[in-house]
Amino acid sequence: MSKLKLTAIALIAVLIASFTVLLSLGSDIYREKPPIPMAFVNVNGQTLFSKDDVEQGQLVWRSMGGHQLGSIWGHGSYVAPDWTADWLHREAQAWLNITAEQRFQKDFTSLSSEQQAGLEQLLREDMRHNTVVTHADDTTLVTLSSTRIAAIKTICQHYLSLFGDDPQLSTLREQYAMKEGTVPSLERREKLNAFLFWGAWAAITERPDQNYTYTNNWPFDPQLGNTPTSSNIVWSILSIVSLIAGIGGLVWYHAAGKHESLPEPAAQDPLFFKKPLPSQKAVGKYFVTAIGLFLLQILLGGLTAHYAVEGQSFYGFPLAEILPYSVTRTWHTQLAVFWIATTWLGTGLYVASALSGHEPKYQRLGVNVLWAALVVVVLGSMAGEWIGVQQYFDLDMNFLFGHQGYEYIDLGRVWQILLLGGLLIWLALVTAAIKPALNKQGDMAPVIWVLYASCVAIGLFYGAGLFMGKHTNLAIAEYWRWWVVHLWVEGFFETFATSVIALMLVRLGLIRTRSANAAVLFTTLIFLTGGLIGTLHHLYFTGAPTSVIAWGAMFSALEVVPLAIIGYEAVESYRLRQAAPWMIRYKWAIMFFVATAFWNLFGAGVLGFLINPPISLYFVQGLNTTATHAHGAFMGVYGMLGIGLMLFCMRGLTGQMQWNEKYLKGAFWTLNIGLMAMIVMSLLPVGIVQFFAVIENGYWFARSPEVIHSPLIETLVWMRVPGDIIFGLGGLFMGLFFFDIIKKAIGKRTTIDDNEELSANA
Repeated sequence: MSKLKLTAIALIAVLIASFTVLLSLGSDIYREKPPIPMAFVNVNGQTLFSKDDVEQGQLVWRSMGGHQLGSIWGHGSYVAPDWTADWLHREAQAWLNITAEQRFQKDFTSLSSEQQAGLEQLLREDMRHNTVVTHADDTTLVTLSSTRIAAIKTICQHYLSLFGDDPQLSTLREQYAMKEGTVPSLERREKLNAFLFWGAWAAITERPDQNYTYTNNWPFDPQLGNTPTSSNIVWSILSIVSLIAGIGGLVWYHAAGKHESLPEPAAQDPLFFKKPLPSQKAVGKYFVTAIGLFLLQILLGGLTAHYAVEGQSFYGFPLAEILPYSVTRTWHTQLAVFWIATTWLGTGLYVASALSGHEPKYQRLGVNVLWAALVVVVLGSMAGEWIGVQQYFDLDMNFLFGHQGYEYIDLGRVWQILLLGGLLIWLALVTAAIKPALNKQGDMAPVIWVLYASCVAIGLFYGAGLFMGKHTNLAIAEYWRWWVVHLWVEGFFETFATSVIALMLVRLGLIRTRSANAAVLFTTLIFLTGGLIGTLHHLYFTGAPTSVIAWGAMFSALEVVPLAIIGYEAVESYRLRQAAPWMIRYKWAIMFFVATAFWNLFGAGVLGFLINPPISLYFVQGLNTTATHAHGAFMGVYGMLGIGLMLFCMRGLTGQMQWNEKYLKGAFWTLNIGLMAMIVMSLLPVGIVQFFAVIENGYWFARSPEVIHSPLIETLVWMRVPGDIIFGLGGLFMGLFFFDIIKKAIGKRTTIDDNEELSANA
């Protein structure tokens, strides 16, 4: 059996085994999720919060932006607090003060250290004890002590004021980047309290017969007994060992392998004289749209960052009344997905036709209809999110058309279904175009089939987000959310990109077909070996069992393994730009592929592993270290890759047109320098300062205004401005490049029309 077939069989085995593990652990999460009891009651059986209160409160939380305003269980945004940690800390202080007053007629801070230690022990016993009782009729109740009830009522009053427009908390709202009257309805605010309490209850209540909580003792708060578990520490150490072993094995394999010499390039560009098909020409508007969305995303990113120092204004203008932080951040993160996905969808349509040379009937019409549908979904979902956050929808309408509250899947359910429908149309168009190439069974069949399989996965796996219903338990919702964010983006788009680049280079005659087949299959194998089960590293502290920590730690460490030799890929890609004189036409596409390799190593690898081991993520989840990795990986890897793919397709679409290389040179360097500057001058230093704050005072403190709005942090936030400006110039250069192409294309078309008219008159 050939090595190629063995690799293909291994890839299929990895896919089957990985999805078996993912689905099996998913069923564990369904069984062991933090329960939502029928009611939280006092010792006399009187209801404080009902199950309906919690579920309605979750809908209220989602309607105000959900993850885009603070975070729950560490997932969300970074300016407002983590509501779980904030609630627990406030409840603990209220409990201690109430008990100190009852026992010693003093506030807690006035007690001796011995008295304080005694009360803290009683606090832990009261709050950590699991009092879930299931009755004969299968109803569950949670009984809370009278002291805890009194503390909870104090915290409820604070949040009722905070999410309303109480003038006494206006400064705090400004520090949290919350608009006045975030949730105007008192009834909704009361329901919101129920959900926020439930999230905190799950984070402090120990699982039955265990000494750790439903969230594996997250957030870190020693006063409450929330410290790292033994599983957290052990699996972190073992994951680092597996990383070292994996890197060693891969380097050995790479060094021992036979590296074929590159073929002699053709004297002329093999693609130079190929005219684009009608459907390929229609793809051009996808790339123009992507650049427009990219420019808008950059503007919204700068505005969102500014809210970290001026929470309700933009240099004194009260912008939050119109565009609050939760809206600008929603649009910023969602547009990142939209513009990058648009470049890749356009690439898929272009490459599918290029591989077969086939123009299916009505293909151009399908491409145009799909583009129009995508524009409607983008604009419609953005409008719905704004209306939802402004609280103009009722809760049911918000779920359907407004803001779903889950980061990267913020768009309302109707828009989500329409987007899935658009992806299925895209898959149908790609299938129609690529079918002749699939039937040929030529030398490139393995890579073409991997490409097509990734297209199928891209079209279908976005549907995983539909498994999250209106009242789905948050632990289960997080499980399915990361199927979309991690598997859809980090898994299958990665495979798609690897295949497309290999096919491009083979078509240009720069690498041998056999080498491309072997490289794509092996690269896909090692990426997916860690990448599929590695999804679980997002779920360590979201109400999942400890088995998720074990599997997630070991396999997410393997995600970093292939990145260890990514420098080799970068060097090889860089050399290709000089393989033949005509390769100058593809110089900047290849340079963006080189940038992708660099950011894969630094943004995804180095910055990713900074937060990847369970013991690290335990302390830094939801800090600016997360934003550091997100910017380095999302824009650095997927953004640069999207631009590179787009430029390659545009080279084929524009034919002999002379490009303004100055714009591309400017875009390449300013985008990369700007991204690096915002990371090393602002995001990473802020995250490290917060890391120290967590270790010294608890997680709640690192997310509090005392840290977020300290002089040091605010200075570091302002230090982001140079990087933002440089990066913004890069976006502007890309916009100018496309504007120049459009202008030349219009001029060329006008000249052709004039010549045809002269010929007719003659």
